[in-house]
Amino acid sequence: MRIYLFVFTLILSSWSLSAGTAKEAALRSAIVKVYTVIKTPDYKMPWSSSIQQVSGSGAVIEGNRILTNAHVVANRTFIEVQRYGERKRYIAHVEAVSHQLDLALLRVDDPLFFQGIEPLQLGDLPEIEQKISVYGFPMGGDTLSVTAGVVSRIEHQRYVHSGETFLAIQIDAAVNPGNSGGPAISDGKIVGVVMEGIQKAQNISYLVPTVMIHHFLTDLKDGNLDGVPAFAVLTQATENPALKRHYHLGSHDGGVLVDKVLELGGLEGILQRGDVITSIDGHAIQEDATVAFRDREYTNYEYYAQLHQKGESVALELLRKGKKLKVQAPLIKNADELLLIGTYRYDRMPRYFIFGGYVFAPLTRNLTIQVARTHIHLIPYVEEFVSKKRKEVNLLLRVLPSAISRGDYSYSFWPIAKVNGKEVGDFDSLYRMIVEGNSPTVILENKMGEQIIIDRKEAEAKQKEILRRYNIEYPSSPDLRAGSGSEKRR
Repeated sequence: MRIYLFVFTLILSSWSLSAGTAKEAALRSAIVKVYTVIKTPDYKMPWSSSIQQVSGSGAVIEGNRILTNAHVVANRTFIEVQRYGERKRYIAHVEAVSHQLDLALLRVDDPLFFQGIEPLQLGDLPEIEQKISVYGFPMGGDTLSVTAGVVSRIEHQRYVHSGETFLAIQIDAAVNPGNSGGPAISDGKIVGVVMEGIQKAQNISYLVPTVMIHHFLTDLKDGNLDGVPAFAVLTQATENPALKRHYHLGSHDGGVLVDKVLELGGLEGILQRGDVITSIDGHAIQEDATVAFRDREYTNYEYYAQLHQKGESVALELLRKGKKLKVQAPLIKNADELLLIGTYRYDRMPRYFIFGGYVFAPLTRNLTIQVARTHIHLIPYVEEFVSKKRKEVNLLLRVLPSAISRGDYSYSFWPIAKVNGKEVGDFDSLYRMIVEGNSPTVILENKMGEQIIIDRKEAEAKQKEILRRYNIEYPSSPDLRAGSGSEKRR
């Protein structure tokens, strides 16, 4: 009898091992390597760019789509993908990309690519200390790499690619360049997409959790990517006892104090400075501006606003001069639409135009970060918000030396407040004032009243000669050359 039992146990173990091996093989077949050729623009010389090749990882999910990071395919000119265990590369293209959440979906037109692949499913938000395995193609070799670890913490973190803050999963599995876009797997399902690692730390890496992946996929269902909405107010924590007493909060009460309601955020008349928001979508806000997303686990209170799609409303409870109120707050803008200097830009060349050797461009976050150490006067603009009067910061980016610009060579990264005495609202209006204007002189003025004066006839007459001298092919960016005269800022 014992012999039969022993044999039966061996058979069961063999079946279990075979099933596990088959399951792992099916999982690995859904992991792909992504090869991207990218064109990186130079925001200091916006007519220039450089070409390089990068690689990352991805996973096949339902609908014959490949899920990866946005930064793996940002500024792409050409994409190829390669299946695990194969050497053939297939041409791919981007179906949708959220630079905000650092996520992208790729398509492959050749149906042979997906033969025999079982798409991976998205799992739930993992628990702390839950075991995970990271799959991908990091530096150091060409074949598939698998590293193991656990979930260390879950909370809001800054997504490096966009600069915005969303829920993220920290793990201790080894992650290296090339792992980006690869899935973290637990119990056979994706629990996150590898986003970034801290290179000088020991095994500290971050995942985009499935809760944000689901937001991205749901957003796409109507064919448009609207992005994660912003909660268009500035707030502060209410930990200070004197502050609590002043705003009629009890010593054990929580909430966030509204410091500013953004002008174009859609919440004017609903919220006001001095309100204390105590609850969001039925979840109590703690005095340190956090909310519980699970028992004894807390993150930034804006998490519950970020779960909504743009255009929806979030339910708030608040105190206004000691009186309790309930309101519905519409979420109609995302951060990029509210910031005077928007979030990082990808997949397009910088905007610019040249007039008589004077180079003009809008101030972007890409440019600000690139020159922050040497042009610190630009940094304060990063913390400002759009208004009805001002949508962009416009720069005299540089002056190309010539006979007509003597004395102005030193001007660069110079914010323009007025042209011929009129305030400038956005880059399109600057273009019209300078290039399409008919005044004999163009008088540029900064907020301190300093002036730069350009003779229109001289500038127009010398334009082609100056461009030829500096080997610049076009006097303006593609959107302006197309004759549209405008391009959406974001």
